[in-house]
Amino acid sequence: MTTIVEKTAAAPPGALAAPYRALSIGLVALVTLVAFEAMAVATAMPVVARDLDGMPLYNLAFSATLAASVIATVLGGRWSDVRGPLPPIAAGVATFVAGLLLAGFAPNMEVFVAGRFVQGLGAGLIQVALYVLVARAYPPAMHPRVFALFSAAWVVPSMVGPAIAGFVVENTDWRWIFLGVSLIVIPAALLLWRGAAGRTGADDPVAGPAPGLGRKLVWATLTAVAAALLQYGGALKTAGLPLLAAGIVLLAVSLPKLLLPGSMRAARGLPTAPVLRGLAFGALTATEVFIPLMLMNERGLTATGAGVVLTIGALGWSTGSWIKGRGMVGNMAAIRGGAAMIAIGIGLVTLVLLDSMPIAVAYVAMAIAGLGIGALHPTVSVLVLEMSKEGEEGGNSAAVGVGESVFTVVAVAISGALFTAAGESYLIGLAFTALLAVGAFVLAPRFVHASAPGTMEGAAP
Repeated sequence: MTTIVEKTAAAPPGALAAPYRALSIGLVALVTLVAFEAMAVATAMPVVARDLDGMPLYNLAFSATLAASVIATVLGGRWSDVRGPLPPIAAGVATFVAGLLLAGFAPNMEVFVAGRFVQGLGAGLIQVALYVLVARAYPPAMHPRVFALFSAAWVVPSMVGPAIAGFVVENTDWRWIFLGVSLIVIPAALLLWRGAAGRTGADDPVAGPAPGLGRKLVWATLTAVAAALLQYGGALKTAGLPLLAAGIVLLAVSLPKLLLPGSMRAARGLPTAPVLRGLAFGALTATEVFIPLMLMNERGLTATGAGVVLTIGALGWSTGSWIKGRGMVGNMAAIRGGAAMIAIGIGLVTLVLLDSMPIAVAYVAMAIAGLGIGALHPTVSVLVLEMSKEGEEGGNSAAVGVGESVFTVVAVAISGALFTAAGESYLIGLAFTALLAVGAFVLAPRFVHASAPGTMEGAAP
């Protein structure tokens, strides 16, 4: 059994304190750039597809990145555990930049999709290796604050990324979204590398990935294919039901091979983490898919007005992460309370379907849901590192990342299918997403549980 105990202690140094400043800035810059590209591309894609005469491949440009990131997350986790986090980060940065350049200079949609696939490989390697870097370069007491910075690094691009991308597309050329990011990624990585020097153990920058990955990568590839089938099946409405069914069957076989032993039955301790965070994040993401459509079609909001609701949710996420990073709430309160807040937020936003309900309720609802995921998401990340044995941080973080990605795809696909099957009923779709959040609430005590007052234990077999 691995035990985590929270106790009163001297406040840890800030993530931007002098010894950690270069590393923290490099981390935030790298995560921000990866996040900005992910957010900005959604705004630019209609123009890209039209310019490259590639509308038939429009969805593939998104699913290719998802599929690649699942594969790379598995590879990066094992590689980081065996060789340390810096080699996979270096490989991830190089691959990500190559994908950006390939997309930025793409002469046709086929090459653009290939570039998006390569970007997904790079982003997957970077993300899981950064988790291991945090475990090795920062003392445990600083982990909550560092992961709060990670959350902010994702939230800010979600607010400004679409606007910047729109400006670039309208005033210059969509290609500069990819080419511009490629110019900034390498300096950010060099700053991170400088700050990490001497803090991560004996990394071998020329060593290749650890042996024994073949079987894992096969299962990762099958899982990525299953996720793509679910994504396409959900988008095709009734005609996509066979794809949905095939994706679910393939996923039932392949996904357990990538998660931790016992994850699919939510065994106590670490195995519950991938399912717990997958349910919570999937519930919120699937809800955010419905919100703009619901507010515009049912309440007459403009696209900008509906987008502001999502922006408030992003601000709530950042605030929730900051509160948890400052140690203002315990682990159980952050995880179980966070899941409850997501469920409450979804319930409140559903009430906006009533014409008598003020639109302001939607803003309050997403602020609550954002606070919930902001508290829950980084807390799970911190506890996974704390509960992992030395040398297993990467594999365990990869399992959580894969679970989150796949559960999110499943949540979006199934909620969309239910929405369509019920005659475009927002009530049915949102009821399903709320149920997922309730599931995370129920599972929370299996991941962490309160013991004596003032302590918190995480149990692992």
